[in-house]
Amino acid sequence: MREEGFIQGGRSGKRIRASYDLIVVGGGLTGICCAITAARRGIRVCLIQDRPVLGGNASSEVRVWSLGATAHMGNNNRFSREGGVIDEILTENIFRNREGNPILFDALLLDKVLSEKNITLLLNTSVFEVGKSAPDTIEKVLAWNSISEIRYDLSARLFADCSGDGVVGYLAGAPFRMGAEDETMYGENFAPEAKAYGELLGDTIFFYVKDTGHDVEFIPPSFALKNAEKYISRLEDGNYFSQDQHGCKYWWIEYGGRLDTVHDSDGIRKELLRIVYGIWDYIKNSGKYPAMKTYTLEWVGSIPGKRESRRFVGKYTLTQQDIVQQRPFYDAVSYGGWAVDLHPSDGVYYPGKACNQWHSKGVYPIPFRCFVGDDIRNLMFGGRIASSTHIANGSSRVMCTCAHGGQAIGMAAALCIRKGVLPEYYTLKENVSELQLALEASGQFIPGFREKDPRDKIYTARLTVSSTHAFSGFGCDAGFEPLRFSAALLLPGVAGRLPGMSIPLRAKDATLLTVQLRESSKAGNFTPDVILEEKAIRLDPGESCPFWTFASELKGDRYVFVCFLANENVSLGVTDRFAPGVTTVYNQTCPEVSNFGRQDPPASSGFEAFEFWCPKRLNEARNLSVRFASPLDIYGVDNLKNPVRRPYQDAGCWCADSPSATLELEWNEEQEISEITLFFDTDYDQAMESVQMGYDRPVMPLCVRNYSLFAGDTLLSEVKGNYQAVNHIQLPGPVRTKNLRLQVHNPEDINAIVYSMIVK
Repeated sequence: MREEGFIQGGRSGKRIRASYDLIVVGGGLTGICCAITAARRGIRVCLIQDRPVLGGNASSEVRVWSLGATAHMGNNNRFSREGGVIDEILTENIFRNREGNPILFDALLLDKVLSEKNITLLLNTSVFEVGKSAPDTIEKVLAWNSISEIRYDLSARLFADCSGDGVVGYLAGAPFRMGAEDETMYGENFAPEAKAYGELLGDTIFFYVKDTGHDVEFIPPSFALKNAEKYISRLEDGNYFSQDQHGCKYWWIEYGGRLDTVHDSDGIRKELLRIVYGIWDYIKNSGKYPAMKTYTLEWVGSIPGKRESRRFVGKYTLTQQDIVQQRPFYDAVSYGGWAVDLHPSDGVYYPGKACNQWHSKGVYPIPFRCFVGDDIRNLMFGGRIASSTHIANGSSRVMCTCAHGGQAIGMAAALCIRKGVLPEYYTLKENVSELQLALEASGQFIPGFREKDPRDKIYTARLTVSSTHAFSGFGCDAGFEPLRFSAALLLPGVAGRLPGMSIPLRAKDATLLTVQLRESSKAGNFTPDVILEEKAIRLDPGESCPFWTFASELKGDRYVFVCFLANENVSLGVTDRFAPGVTTVYNQTCPEVSNFGRQDPPASSGFEAFEFWCPKRLNEARNLSVRFASPLDIYGVDNLKNPVRRPYQDAGCWCADSPSATLELEWNEEQEISEITLFFDTDYDQAMESVQMGYDRPVMPLCVRNYSLFAGDTLLSEVKGNYQAVNHIQLPGPVRTKNLRLQVHNPEDINAIVYSMIVK
């Protein structure tokens, strides 16, 4: 028994004081990736989250699917899924949770964080005060856990504000903006008209439904919106509303853009609950949807998913022009690729379109200066609060883009602690490559960055392999596919002329088939906006296998498209086989991301017009059975010395000619080796949404599953059942050797593929 008597002065409660190298405030995907990245580099990290679960908008409390540059695979950003920790998380989720259960995603995120010995995790803990040692330096944060009644006094050398609303930056006095900049401020043509369209994106609450198999009555609560269809015109619009959809499909249930999305958040939540229950009352009780009589509400979000609030002023502010022009930056550490996606501030009550999305032709780099300000020297901003205009934030705010930036600031924090410098050190041109190389070595992709790490011993090694796949195209083993939409085989960069080619096909009637050779106007892009050559192939009814050649000389520094223009009379041969860096794309639509086959923005918007050529999801994907008269040399072993470890301007990998293969590295002198990193193919073209979508297989088909690594005759590592892109092998002690040998094996009949090795 515990008993305490009356204390006249009251009690002060329990206090805990602690000190860390880095304090990360905010346990969404940005904060998680920041904390894990920093902890793995050996510094002491405290991750503070004000909710009982991790994940933020991706958690089971909100249930937004995490997306980034892949944009549901509905844009031209091929092989663009974010790498590093966020890729590790999404790949793990497919392996453990391919149905997309949000509760299991919570567990996975918690598991990832708790597995890191250098992270102290504080859930249900809210930061309410910041202490400074100088006007430009944060010394500590004060936080409160209302469940355990503990007050925390936590100090650190560095702080990362990944809180979504920027609570640390706000309390520390850092400059910020809320709302849209005027068009004249940055010359952004897409700047909204503030009075009519508004300046802020609102919040959203989702709901899930299930069929009980028996009639279910719904009596709405008194606060539910009455006669919802009178106020929400989208309930009468089939482009937005369907009785059998739920979850993320209701992204347009949005409110709060005319309010202060921080200080008015409780009122916004109440109105969103009123709307959700009003919509469900309409579905259940309007009499228009008798098929829903056996359905019940399974879940309603407990907190809104927030899109926009404060944006802090960094050393650089990302703008619309940076996105559209894909401007290069010397300090690029991350990238985005979601459309510039603005919503009317009136949200669900707006009578017009629920969003206004315009895409760029490819991914765009994000500089480190967007995450660092001038005023608080030991603070970095992560996630949607990073330095951007309202327009640019319409793209950079999405979760995988934010998480990718979180990895960058986590790595920067670790390097800063080890070096005894502040984050501004890595905003300087002469210093930032150290950060960029460290990020790329962890699996993070930085568009346009191709610097080689001088410490990587692979660049001085002689490479020999047991075999190399000579790519001659695909056979026709999956029948024929109607050419209802224009289709193209997308090929890694080839210098010179393509060899002659053919494809099996069927023609219903005599017709002309138009075949084009296209490329992108910008190296590294996958928008086929340049037509190099066109052929008109005359077809008779029935099956044939026409042969043709293109005379164009290819640059070799970008992908090319062999395009077959839509023809209702023609069906093309297809295959179920895959090859790394090769895919088939279609000039189809994806309305979810405002892809209607072609983008034709208003001339005054500042965006470009172009066609969309997108792949199908893995469950439905086929390749066109194009065959070449002679093989393409695209999978040579020298690709392993390419610092870009994914398809980008070329295939970027070594591909063997069989499922089992051997790679050897040899040096003239003994090398001291402490760590090795292997990079495999987890198909960066797949979006891997975290919830609701689902996958029919737990492992990407081209990923090496089993491998053994030897130094001479000594086994260094053996792995069976791999499914991750990045495998880091930290040896217990340095090994001296003149030889490394990697033996890889795929249990399926798929050629062994390795993208890169780092040897240090």
